[in-house]
Amino acid sequence: QVQLAESGGGLVQAGASRRLSCAASGRTFNTYPMAWFRQAPGKEREFVASITWSGGSTYYADSVKGRFTISRDNAKNTVYLQMNSLKAEDTAVYYCAADQRPRLYRDVGSYKYWGQGTQVTVSS
Repeated sequence: QVQLAESGGGLVQAGASRRLSCAASGRTFNTYPMAWFRQAPGKEREFVASITWSGGSTYYADSVKGRFTISRDNAKNTVYLQMNSLKAEDTAVYYCAADQRPRLYRDVGSYKYWGQGTQVTVSS
């Protein structure tokens, strides 16, 4: 069983940076691939970034590539999402997700464990 808790959201100005954190509980955290998704009002939840259990490989949505960076610290049971050059269209609730073996790393349905989400609002 894995429990996830996001933090770090808030109101930021366009062009600014923000770092989200996702603290995980569970002894097997460091064996789980992790991902960040987001959901804007009236839209479906969409993939943002994912990272393998070792942190050796990362994947990004085209919309955030070059601006966002996913990383993890297995000693601290925490995954991060560093967001730079934020845009108004990045406004959403951001969720972290985990699964022992996600079938498709970009697929919402591939992840069993989810956090409660943290709101990020970018003002233009």
